[in-house]
Amino acid sequence: MTYQTEIDTTSALIERFNGTWDGISPEAVARMKLQNRFNTGLDIAKYTAKIMRADMAAYDADPANYTQSLGCWHGFIGQQKLISIKKHFGTTKGKYLYLSGWMVAALRSDFGPLPDQSMHEKTSVPALIEELYTFLKQADARELGLIFRNLDKARAAGDKAKEAELLSQIDNFQTHVVPIIADIDAGFGNAEATYLLAKKMIEAGACALQIENQVSDEKQCGHQDGKVTVPHEDFLAKVRACRYAFLELGVDDGIIVTRTDSLGAGLTKQIAVSNEPGDIGDQYNSFLDCEEIDPATARNGDVILNCDGKLMRPKGLPSNLFQFRAGTGADRGVLDCITSFQHGADLL
Repeated sequence: MTYQTEIDTTSALIERFNGTWDGISPEAVARMKLQNRFNTGLDIAKYTAKIMRADMAAYDADPANYTQSLGCWHGFIGQQKLISIKKHFGTTKGKYLYLSGWMVAALRSDFGPLPDQSMHEKTSVPALIEELYTFLKQADARELGLIFRNLDKARAAGDKAKEAELLSQIDNFQTHVVPIIADIDAGFGNAEATYLLAKKMIEAGACALQIENQVSDEKQCGHQDGKVTVPHEDFLAKVRACRYAFLELGVDDGIIVTRTDSLGAGLTKQIAVSNEPGDIGDQYNSFLDCEEIDPATARNGDVILNCDGKLMRPKGLPSNLFQFRAGTGADRGVLDCITSFQHGADLL
């Protein structure tokens, strides 16, 4: 809808009230609507998801069409980044914001600065998403307000050429609202907890959620070793929880970014459930560091696996964690990728 069409629509509405709304300016209403084109976070999520899907397709066609995501921990920082980008490049195309879990932990927690271990309040993540979009919408209002003032000046001066130029700027205005890739860490609990948090993040405006396959209460910074992963079924339940949240809220093309931490993870908190040889639970367990045992040597409390007809005892730690065989991280990561994409993930 063009600026003039918006004015005409509002004028027709005012006329229906037979003079009782004559104090309302149709052009002022049109300006206010343009300055606040997103009424809810879901409006933003639906709008930005389409942008990100188009950018993903463009990248698949040509990797030169990559996007850049800039980390932000405060709405004002995100606003100033996008204002600067638009001034410098003349467009916000291909530029996103990235809401990092470690930034939230370090800079946004009521507990004070924390390490990247998911100890911060889970509600601080959707709160930051909402804050970022509040500031980005404010950037829209500010820039359009300047254009509107210049339009009034051009009209007052009778400068038709300038007026036409400014009207074109209004009709072709590019918003500062861009996709946010929001870090949900390891989901902050079980699949139900992940689903509830995902809903809050999407309702705040997130079109893309990043989730990793670590154990929530053992979570470590992604750049560190010593991480503990969960069996695939546990992780896939959380991936599906995010997809259900998107679909329930009507963001049908929402994006899920799954991150495998297997390369830096040498431990697992639990042995996967396997129902038949070769299923994903059996594949996960095949990477465990085990020793073959004689049933007669089994100790009280031993965990024993039947692997190809052999009785194998996984090597456990006093912390009740189990070790993977050294050098299997890359192979486990490949399996993570395959299973994630089979169960609803879009990017890795």
